[in-house]
Amino acid sequence: MITSSVHKTVGRLKSAGSAIFACIMLTNGPLLAGGGPTVPIKDITTIKGEHPNVITGLGLVYGLAGTGGSSPTTKQFALLLLQKMGNRADPTLRENIQRSQDKTNNISVVGVQVVIPAHAKSGQRLDVTVATLDDAKSLNGGVLAETVLSGVDGQVYAIASGNVSINGGDFGGTAASVTKNHPTTGRIPIGAVVEEEIPCCIFEGDVFCFHLRSPTFATANRMSKALNLYCPGCSATIDPATVAVRIPSDSLSDPYRFIAECQELMIEPSGVARVVINERTGTVVIGADVKLSQVAITHGNLIVSTTKTPEVSQPNAFSNGETTTVDRGTVDVMEQPGIINVLEENVTVGDLATSLNALGVSPRDLSSIFQMLKESGALHAELELK
Repeated sequence: MITSSVHKTVGRLKSAGSAIFACIMLTNGPLLAGGGPTVPIKDITTIKGEHPNVITGLGLVYGLAGTGGSSPTTKQFALLLLQKMGNRADPTLRENIQRSQDKTNNISVVGVQVVIPAHAKSGQRLDVTVATLDDAKSLNGGVLAETVLSGVDGQVYAIASGNVSINGGDFGGTAASVTKNHPTTGRIPIGAVVEEEIPCCIFEGDVFCFHLRSPTFATANRMSKALNLYCPGCSATIDPATVAVRIPSDSLSDPYRFIAECQELMIEPSGVARVVINERTGTVVIGADVKLSQVAITHGNLIVSTTKTPEVSQPNAFSNGETTTVDRGTVDVMEQPGIINVLEENVTVGDLATSLNALGVSPRDLSSIFQMLKESGALHAELELK
């Protein structure tokens, strides 16, 4: 909900007697560009009140070729499903089914999940994700029985069913097996039908808000200026993540057209200088705004190699010993000559990459190098390690 302070902030931008906002023509060119890349507002923001919702349920996948579950949970859920379908069972029969040793490896109990986007309408079809809850080995070839999906409020919003696709499987016999991808999780393309719409309100009176995905004061200010150039007096910056917009009176009859036009305005986002390193995968991402003070970098390779050489050991004469072999270890240490590269102040990302490549630095070595640069004060950027 938009707070009253938002209304007061936007209201002060209007003159007291103004009822109609004078709008200028929307242009395709960038607004407030400063030499960097410009992007549409829609690519860096979301609208307050618009968000996806996750609905879940428990279902049964049948038709598996011996890869289903065999746990008591599988039998109990199958019995409950049969009862819901009208096959009532007396207490004695239920007890016998639960105690029986009959195989249930053609079925599996699964968790079912669907993400409903904002503004989804009744009858719309959505993709479904299913994952096993029992000890099933694979859902390959299975079919999901009709499953109701509910939200956190307990309301049923969709019904899912259909053939499960896992793009893989578990193959093999008693001697060997091969597993491709993740066979206990699958998808059902357009397998859910929306039965009940989830309310989505983005307006508080005639005001809506943009939320920045990467909040900064500079980006929010540029957005507000671009919006006010398009429609004078309609926008105000609330905080680094929020820009409020008042719909002009001549667009109240078609507010979504006005929102669409605002989303197409081009601005130059203000990025944060950041270096992100994933040490597990060796991935390094260096932002364009990263700068370095003048610094010298050297990178030397220390190679340590160990070898084992089998040698024959003979016992002394008349010692009643036995001839045997023993391993003799040797260690060799070699250090390649290091190269010193001097980086001038405020070098670009390209200059930095060229220098590090000249040193023969691998992506994993960059982690320690950037940490040392940060500790020395030469790196003027945030360093984020994953």
